[in-house]
Amino acid sequence: MHQSFLNGARTRWHSHRRIELLHASGGLLLLHTEIGTWTVPSGYALLVPADLPHELAAYGCCEMRAAFFTDEALGDAVPRSCRVIAVSELLDVSLRALASGPLLYDLGGRGGHLAALIVDEIREASEIQIALPMPQTPPLRKLARDMIQKPALAHDLDGWAEQTGVSRSTFTRRFRGETGLSFAEWRRRLRMLHTLTLQANGVPLRQAAVTAGYRNANALRDMMRRTLTTTVLPPSPELDR
Repeated sequence: MHQSFLNGARTRWHSHRRIELLHASGGLLLLHTEIGTWTVPSGYALLVPADLPHELAAYGCCEMRAAFFTDEALGDAVPRSCRVIAVSELLDVSLRALASGPLLYDLGGRGGHLAALIVDEIREASEIQIALPMPQTPPLRKLARDMIQKPALAHDLDGWAEQTGVSRSTFTRRFRGETGLSFAEWRRRLRMLHTLTLQANGVPLRQAAVTAGYRNANALRDMMRRTLTTTVLPPSPELDR
């Protein structure tokens, strides 16, 4: 299916009986679950497990294609958790072509061939580490929500530990245990997510970087290169000035 979203649009919380692939061909998609948030920049896709409750938010001029798969169709590529993948040119074209045809396509015809090609490309796609997992215990979850509201907050580790009423070593151990990430890495991903959202809304890169808590756009770009195997922001002439 092909769908268009207005800037700021949100779906209700829902789930699907089948595995879902969300492909953002314009704008930015954010998918929220109880355990974390996944960012889907333009040119990337998100695999969502079946029966997982989620809410979808769109930013910018957002165009999306959604495809649905049975476990049997994906085989060993069935996602156990949400996963952001890079979209090859072939996967992009195949999704566009399948979305332009009938919903109930002929398995032995053009639609079936396109679907098989899409599955092959998904199996070969590289995963992008851009998820923002949420802590589960109340003190750390409250802290994470406060930071999501104000990503530029700049307390050091001792300050964050004091807010949750534990020592620095206990804070860092618990945070990694509940999210799978160090606190510094989690905060980098949060700031990247916030920056991408601002950019999708038309905020200039320099302003987005400062709002997210970076000294300048160069510091932001350096962080993104370290975080992602593929930089999701295109080169910008303003960085050379």
